[in-house]
Amino acid sequence: MKTLKNYIGGKWVAASRRETVDNINPATGGLICRAPRSARADTRKAISAAATAFKKWRLVPAPRRGEILYKAARLLEEHKEELARALTAEMGKVLVEARGDVQEAIDVAYYMAGEGRRWFGQTTPSEMPDKSAMSVRCPYGVAGIITPWNFPVAIPAWKTMPALVCGNTVVLKPATDTPLTAFMFVRILEQAGIPPGVINLVFGPGGEIGKELCTSEAVKVIGFTGSTETGRDIDMAAAPYNKIVSKEMGGKNAIIVMEDAALDLAVDGIIWSAFGTSGQRCTAASRVIVHTKVVKKLAEKLLKRTKALRLGDGLNRNTDIGPVINRNALEKIHSFVEIGVKEGAKLLCGGEIATRGALRRGSFYKPTIFANVHPKMRIAQEEIFGPVTDIIAVRSLEEAIRVSNEVRYGLSSSIFTADVNRAFAAMRDLDAGLVYINHGTIGAEVHLPFGGWRASGNGHRDSGTPVLDIYSQWKTIYVDFSGRLQRAQID
Repeated sequence: MKTLKNYIGGKWVAASRRETVDNINPATGGLICRAPRSARADTRKAISAAATAFKKWRLVPAPRRGEILYKAARLLEEHKEELARALTAEMGKVLVEARGDVQEAIDVAYYMAGEGRRWFGQTTPSEMPDKSAMSVRCPYGVAGIITPWNFPVAIPAWKTMPALVCGNTVVLKPATDTPLTAFMFVRILEQAGIPPGVINLVFGPGGEIGKELCTSEAVKVIGFTGSTETGRDIDMAAAPYNKIVSKEMGGKNAIIVMEDAALDLAVDGIIWSAFGTSGQRCTAASRVIVHTKVVKKLAEKLLKRTKALRLGDGLNRNTDIGPVINRNALEKIHSFVEIGVKEGAKLLCGGEIATRGALRRGSFYKPTIFANVHPKMRIAQEEIFGPVTDIIAVRSLEEAIRVSNEVRYGLSSSIFTADVNRAFAAMRDLDAGLVYINHGTIGAEVHLPFGGWRASGNGHRDSGTPVLDIYSQWKTIYVDFSGRLQRAQID
């Protein structure tokens, strides 16, 4: 049985302690591999290697850094199927989704590679004669990247690729549940020609590895995706060190369905958004806000489609929904379902752990729909992170938007309507970082900003050109060739 190693300073090395963590297939319960349970000492070695490598990497011309990312993109393409199958085995999402996960990494690698030749600053006329004024981007140094298990290839790429093209070096701490894809991702970067120490990989628990990244003075930037609660812990740990912290966190996303909507299209969007990746997306639609005139009809259509969904191993082409990540997730999801029942919501389907046949070996939860949900119920306010969604009835567009906004999160939102005026009102009034018209709440394109408001983020964005502002800082340069002291506003 393979035991993975950390990647530090350009070498695959064993962790300082012998403890390991089993990597379990959530569909079958089988053992895939083992990963080291590294200590803070291992993280310090990785940080030191990254700090040393930064001295040379920052001087590599940005176009050259981009060329290495182009090669990484091509290698990701070559190994797409291998990566996707490993991803499905250790995370559980169905294979078609796993391929999409890897494709996001390919897309962002190509996109950020191009930024190596668009490493633009600014030039501007000075207010003084015989004086030049300009600004340039500069890297920060070592970036600590902390990523989750639900997109174990895409999200490391979202953060690592821009960090590298900006001239930073990286220490990557992947999720404990998905070590194999992180290993494969870093190996591809190694094969692409990333110099030793520029990318480092340390497996281990967040309480040790993540804490060391947040409290090391050598780490200047933290890129994090995960729960809102963990994001706050990172803020508190990193604050004394004045780090840049970029956080992409939770969501309680809603799809609004108005009475003029194309209901079959809306149902397609709800099924994909609520139950894709078994609801384990920060953008998953765990609320469906429906006009009273069509709520009964939509519920009937949604119930019929949901009952037809097939649970199973994501590597099986007949599977619609794979497992959730582990047994702890099963228990959390089921506890929320029990809360919903106690709160008085009507359980239309699902609401139980799947134990029939081969499913009993894995971590499967039946797709669940609640009706008669009040907007203030806990199941309508708190992130469940599983295949559970609520139907909330409203009487107007204004009420729908108010209900959608009345949660602490603000990541993704959606409205189905045939009325262009309603669509534009929703685009203006929905308080979320993402707004979809006649589409579900999930899906992103790498050339646009991705991130949320309020408890879903802290203003930074993954992907698009705004991500460059996380991993680079501005330097303004004045060149006075007048031969005399010019005192700007004074003179």
